[in-house]
Amino acid sequence: MAGLNELLERNRGNLSGGLLSEQVYRLLRSAILSGEMVPDQRIVESDIAKRLGISQAPVREAVKRLVYESLVTHVPRLGSRVASISAEQANQARELRGNLEEFAARATAERRAEGYVDRLNVVIDDMRRAARHDDPVSFRSSDMAFHRLVCDASGNYLLPRLWEVMEPNLWTLHVVSDPFYTGSRNTLVAEHERLLDMLIEGRVEDAGQAFRRHAIGAAHLAERDAPERDRLL
Repeated sequence: MAGLNELLERNRGNLSGGLLSEQVYRLLRSAILSGEMVPDQRIVESDIAKRLGISQAPVREAVKRLVYESLVTHVPRLGSRVASISAEQANQARELRGNLEEFAARATAERRAEGYVDRLNVVIDDMRRAARHDDPVSFRSSDMAFHRLVCDASGNYLLPRLWEVMEPNLWTLHVVSDPFYTGSRNTLVAEHERLLDMLIEGRVEDAGQAFRRHAIGAAHLAERDAPERDRLL
């Protein structure tokens, strides 16, 4: 909890301009995604409001948004906590993501990512920049943006909707680009460049298999590293 308290104290009096609930939401969301707030950590709205020097209402609204995104869970009379995910839930999300990404990659490769190549390259540049600045939150956001764009580029109107439903749950998964990953993020950037090349070259079969391996392999690596991560926490 010390990490969160320090974060809140640093931002006390710094929330100005714009909607307060939006600023609190971004602050808490960043703390969750960066690992400053850990799974199952209790969220006390009154304490957060007090430390930030604001009323409780914007904190309540921010927490509601985080619950909607599945980053936080709320149980009536028991309060809110940073979401944790069970092994069964992780397996279900991993399998679903693998299937969805394989389908999206095949469809996008058939279209050679027409109209999306520049946008996908921009996202990869964002990933490279985040890796260079050791910014895991921005890296994860760009990582997700890449795969979201592939769904958009597929030409299937349902895929973006399905990804929109699934993505909040992926944030709670400890995928390769999670804040506890200690490998080379530059390697992950190169992997995304390779995936994009397959789409541009129209390699339908290769792209489908590669995207599926990429999606499922990330979760497998996280499971392998979980004991070490737990020791770090």
